[in-house]
Amino acid sequence: MRSQRFPGKTLHKVNGKPMLQYLTERITRCHHVDDIIIATSTDKKDNAIEEFSAKVGISCYRGSLSNVASRFKAILEFNDFDGFVRINGDSPLLDQALVERAVKILMQNRFDLVTNVLVRTYPKGQSVEALRGDIFRKTFDLMEEEDDLEHVTKYFYKHKEQFKIHNFEASEDYSGIQLSVDTVQDMQIFSRMVAAMTRPPWDYHLDELLHLYQRVKESGR
Repeated sequence: MRSQRFPGKTLHKVNGKPMLQYLTERITRCHHVDDIIIATSTDKKDNAIEEFSAKVGISCYRGSLSNVASRFKAILEFNDFDGFVRINGDSPLLDQALVERAVKILMQNRFDLVTNVLVRTYPKGQSVEALRGDIFRKTFDLMEEEDDLEHVTKYFYKHKEQFKIHNFEASEDYSGIQLSVDTVQDMQIFSRMVAAMTRPPWDYHLDELLHLYQRVKESGR
């Protein structure tokens, strides 16, 4: 909730619904995800996120504001998960099919990290990272720089030669498209996309979202 460019954006309402709910509605439809945990901070501004989690029936863990990686480590140790998918709360239109794809690849192979951001071809807001739990716990002890602790997976990319990383790519380069919500302008575009939908938002997959995005951008409304 302390976003510098758009404070409170996580729970900003679009068509009467908090932005974060658009994402949770998508992830709950993933067949290969056993549990969902919203990992937020102990900062009092994030009390609202814990309240939202309770309202929608999703577990919530609260930890350090700046050391985000420590939240993941604590969750892994408490739940003894084999692996996890890291998803950012500013991605309300994330295609759940990408989550399924990453999890399947991780389950069927011996990769440490399955990602689509090492070489970015998907739009921002469609980022997925699936990691083995044991590898993350071991690697956490090597994270010393603030950037690594804040951005959770940055250490893996900085030392990619030390890990088995699989990057999957889109059929075309869509990396210049912004589907995440970082600014007020991004929220306006997201709101217009939602307003143009004729089906539940979670029913729109990436190809349809791209067409919708283009239509909204061209019309300017």
